[in-house]
Amino acid sequence: MKAKLMSRALMALSLCVGSIVHAQDPLPSWNDTSTKKAIIAFVERVTKEGSPDFVKPEKRIATFDNDGTLWAEQPIYFQFQFAIDRVKALAPQHPQWKEQKPFNYVLTGDMKALLADGKSMMALKDRSALHADGLPADARAADVSAGK
Repeated sequence: MKAKLMSRALMALSLCVGSIVHAQDPLPSWNDTSTKKAIIAFVERVTKEGSPDFVKPEKRIATFDNDGTLWAEQPIYFQFQFAIDRVKALAPQHPQWKEQKPFNYVLTGDMKALLADGKSMMALKDRSALHADGLPADARAADVSAGK
């Protein structure tokens, strides 16, 4: 997880060549730690022409989650929380879920069992009943915005 976050930060920072190299503190909201110093030093090395580590702009890559932000991953992903909320909201229309994994874990509040079973978590995330339940796209967007 830490390596994943650091990788994303490094790649995002490498795009900000001019402002990062010349800024007094390119990461003002970060604590002054060895990690922060290492990231800044790395970006300076790979963006400074003449440096043995220089990477041409056209060879640089950056990786972002969805819209360019980092998802909250702890204690669970927002998308997973959304799926849990949808199970609860749709349960009256699906009485069979009381006996069916992974829905029964959610409906009985057994998050320990749900989180311990990776296959159930993925099944919950991928269930079309939670996503497409016959709603047009604009209605689905309204549900998401309303937290339904």
